[in-house]
Amino acid sequence: MSDIIHLLPDHIANQIAAGEVIQRPASVVKELVENAVDAGASHIQVNIKDAGKTLIQVIDDGKGMSETDARMAFERHATSKISTAEDLFSLHTMGFRGEALASIAAVSHVELRTRARDAELGTALSIVGSRLESIEPEACGEGSNFSVKNLFFNVPARRKFLKSNETEFRNIINEFERVALVNPHIGMSLYHNDVEIFNLPDSGLRQRVINIYGKNLNQKLLSLNARSSLVTISGFIGRPDSAKKRGALQFFFVNGRFMKHAYFHKALMQAYEGLILAGDMPNYFVYFTLDPATIDVNIHPTKTEIKFENEQPIWQILMAAARESLAKSSAIPMIDFEEGNTIDIPVYNPERKVERLAPKAPTVQVDSSYNPFDVGSYKRPEFDWSKLYQDFEKDRETVHQESEGEGHKADASEGELDLAPANPDDSLAAANAPCYQYKNRYIITSLKSGLAIIDQRRAHIRILFDQYLSSIKRCQGVSQKTLFPEMVEFTAAEATQLPALMDDLRYVGFDLSDLGNNSYAINGLPADIKNLDPVGLLKDIVAHAIETRRDAREKVGEVIALSLAKAAAIPSGKPLSTEEMDHLIASLFSCPDSNLTPEGKVIVSMLTDEELERRFR
Repeated sequence: MSDIIHLLPDHIANQIAAGEVIQRPASVVKELVENAVDAGASHIQVNIKDAGKTLIQVIDDGKGMSETDARMAFERHATSKISTAEDLFSLHTMGFRGEALASIAAVSHVELRTRARDAELGTALSIVGSRLESIEPEACGEGSNFSVKNLFFNVPARRKFLKSNETEFRNIINEFERVALVNPHIGMSLYHNDVEIFNLPDSGLRQRVINIYGKNLNQKLLSLNARSSLVTISGFIGRPDSAKKRGALQFFFVNGRFMKHAYFHKALMQAYEGLILAGDMPNYFVYFTLDPATIDVNIHPTKTEIKFENEQPIWQILMAAARESLAKSSAIPMIDFEEGNTIDIPVYNPERKVERLAPKAPTVQVDSSYNPFDVGSYKRPEFDWSKLYQDFEKDRETVHQESEGEGHKADASEGELDLAPANPDDSLAAANAPCYQYKNRYIITSLKSGLAIIDQRRAHIRILFDQYLSSIKRCQGVSQKTLFPEMVEFTAAEATQLPALMDDLRYVGFDLSDLGNNSYAINGLPADIKNLDPVGLLKDIVAHAIETRRDAREKVGEVIALSLAKAAAIPSGKPLSTEEMDHLIASLFSCPDSNLTPEGKVIVSMLTDEELERRFR
């Protein structure tokens, strides 16, 4: 029997390694920018074409490489970061595996121009699919200039399953921001299709955060500082009033490296307990500095999963530091003893003489004509209960007539339901069944199949969702112009999602105009959106689209329809009139799917006649 086990060729081994290290264009940006940081660069420029599918260029002014180093850098497990196994326990660099450049060169066309700081002449090198095409001397600037072209040209399956340009570029922005947030002393810039996205000068940490995410964030950040023998914690946490349902900015860094850590996230959420609503997420930028020997970053090729030796004590220090920061900023309610309208509590003073006054006898009025033993002589005051009932009926008819008149008005007042007319042929709803509201949240009515308990907010979300989605599909939406346009500012990552949303936003009634620098003016709103924050609503729609990662047009329309429906739906706890409940039930049962919300939550719970009979046996 012949031997069947053999070594794989280098180019095949590199492609296998690239499957883990280089997952998408953002992975290339991450590896090259981190290499530039390790090279001691003071400025890094990133140029992107077609979301990285055509070109990824990273230019730095670091220490550069010699001709031999430039060639060796693309070999597997070739690195300048470590030399012995013990170096893994004292890492101070971003990279150390020696796999990134070899993996990149295995699936793309790579051109490198580099010159060491003390050299008179640089090196130009070209590699295609791990095969060296050319290497020759060239006059170039100090540092390194990497150009990665035609990514995944020899792995068509990987290139085919890349997402849209908007999604891929948003991932590039995320990786760029993570490196920029932890290196404020390095000037960094990002260009996409020759359009400047970021131009970040070297600055302090707080200024770097503001330069990336906008000046409006400055007033919402609280400083976080804690120092102990185990760890030094610094950074910022958001004020409780800046927490939001989705799209929160949440970053953990350890020794200059971005990481994800659910356990430490729980510590911060516990610090905010009682200060934010359930489901809200606060912003935070937390930086840990500790002995590299107490952590292990060699777990996953992406290096975002890190093990801590002293995880539990650091958890407690982080939570205590966050609570202290919130308390110092008056974010936690405290008793103020300097208020002017406080109760005047008398304090005993032995030197002060107090004049004692004799208590006054209470005044009692006596009816001398009343004889408790003479029942016939006492007459109770007469009260006409029938007259009170008649007045009550008259008031009820008046209110009923007014509610009917208001129902025919074109512009509904605040808090009224704006629902589609009831379908008279609806066989599911009982014709004249009475409706009752329980705890201003549930509507109880009888149907042919039993007793129905309806969640009023979920029912309204279902109705509005179908209406908005229908408007998007018909490309028809009624827009109401605003008297004074409002301006909304998006982050760079949010702005990349807007082109995919603009058409659908216009179909439901939004009128936006681009002001540049990721800012837009809101000139018009959907006609049936009243008393809502348009800026918050738009940012919520964009954050929801990013969170769900919807690329297809019809899916984007569903995201917008659902966000608008949630914003405009009646809240739980709102009292409804009988007519409003009737309209709500009729409109609900005329929907194609009246049992579930667009998110799959139950709207109607049935209590059948058989179940009622069993309960009373």
